[in-house]
Amino acid sequence: MGLGLFIIMIAVGAILTFATDWHLQGVDLDLVGLILMGVGLLGTAVYTSVLRRRRMVVPPVAPTVTDDDRRDLL
Repeated sequence: MGLGLFIIMIAVGAILTFATDWHLQGVDLDLVGLILMGVGLLGTAVYTSVLRRRRMVVPPVAPTVTDDDRRDLL
């Protein structure tokens, strides 16, 4: 599941909650929309935190130069 899926969940949830006037027997579409938006927001937060952790760059350790190494170069 990628970030796009979570954004689509937020959009579909908002459409179900705010833009529709349908009434289904036994299904509250406003609640379904709110649940989709909540899951989308939670998924987006988790995905971005995991992605940020993966992209963390650790600077390379500089090699230690000793006097013996300098003499070999001369």
